[in-house]
Amino acid sequence: MNAEILAIGDEITGGQLLDTNSQWLSQRLGELGVRVLYHSTVGDELQPCIDVFRSAIQRADIIISTGGLGPTADDLTREALAAAVDRRLVEVPEALEHIRQLFSRRKREMPTSNELQAYFPVGSRVVPNPNGTAPGIDLDIPRTDGGHCRFFALPGVPAEMREMWQGYLLAALRGMGADGRVILRRNIKCFGAGESQLESLMPDLIRRGRIPRVGINASRATIILRIVAEGDSEEQCRVQIEATVAEIHQHLGTLVYGEGDEELQDVAIRLLRQRGQTLASAEISTAGLVAQWMAKAGSGDGHYRGGLVAVDETTMARLLPLGSVLSLLGESFARAMAIACRERFQTDFGLAVGPLSPVSDTGESKLVHFALASANGVETFHVSSGIHPDIVGDYCAKHAINLARLAFMPVLAPENRGIDRFCR
Repeated sequence: MNAEILAIGDEITGGQLLDTNSQWLSQRLGELGVRVLYHSTVGDELQPCIDVFRSAIQRADIIISTGGLGPTADDLTREALAAAVDRRLVEVPEALEHIRQLFSRRKREMPTSNELQAYFPVGSRVVPNPNGTAPGIDLDIPRTDGGHCRFFALPGVPAEMREMWQGYLLAALRGMGADGRVILRRNIKCFGAGESQLESLMPDLIRRGRIPRVGINASRATIILRIVAEGDSEEQCRVQIEATVAEIHQHLGTLVYGEGDEELQDVAIRLLRQRGQTLASAEISTAGLVAQWMAKAGSGDGHYRGGLVAVDETTMARLLPLGSVLSLLGESFARAMAIACRERFQTDFGLAVGPLSPVSDTGESKLVHFALASANGVETFHVSSGIHPDIVGDYCAKHAINLARLAFMPVLAPENRGIDRFCR
């Protein structure tokens, strides 16, 4: 059983309003085991609405639309649906009475235009809207292929739409057998390689038709592997997912750092707590992101002691006793920053993000150097800043925190790198 969600309104197609209704409905349908294959958005024009409705009817078993059920001239859902299925609009007396009673309870006179909200395509069932003037529409529609779909039209007001889902649609969909299958999802977070490189390390996991499905996408330099399992029971789905997660860890090793909403800084702080050690930072190329993220993840527990942020080497030299290191470049400067930071904050580790350093006289390509100082010495690392300017700060801050994360991790034999022992 598959579904399509339709969002209706010029405010959505014009970009003035974010379509959170479709996101919410997709999540609820997924919980019922219904796979959403399409999201469609259409403006407040009659013929485009008719066209979109007709297309959805031919390809989806369940259609849920939001918006266009108001009393104004640009609310076209009921008219477009009637035209799409070639049925007349008829007044439903009980729906009209509900609208009148709602206005009466609110001590307001009902405009004549609100009577339009009591009109439904012939054969429709009314979806009650306890706290709104726009009843929903529930309509069974035969398809040209011999099958049929069920169309639910809901108002666009999120609170009303969600209340109607809970009070009507949930039971209706379960009555259709929509709760017969289970869909489970799990996101694995990776850092340190690009999408294509990760895919090359695990080619079979991303292939089409694989069970469970594994998708891959990037979000501000973090790579997310999205695992989706479908089955007759939650346990069946979990077995599929656990086997795939184990494969991912086997192929990617330390490139995997966490799951779900977990970020690199959360893992770094957790490892610091486990070690009973402390960290401070100094950064130039990241506008303070390392300090901001680590302080928030640390929640003031004392394992992250604080950070220094500067816009250039000269300013950093005023904050840290760097001595004659200003004459040095690249790795040497980052190394000096990490050592001085550790000494100033009296921490176990000092983490540094150095300035952008040109690779050649042309300045077209630049490197960012990182350093992590501890009682055992200084570890250094560098990356090219040749990525989209919008994420340079995130990219560099994540590389810095990842350097610390890798240093904090215990050394594990390959056979012990299972999910519970490897990144939790």
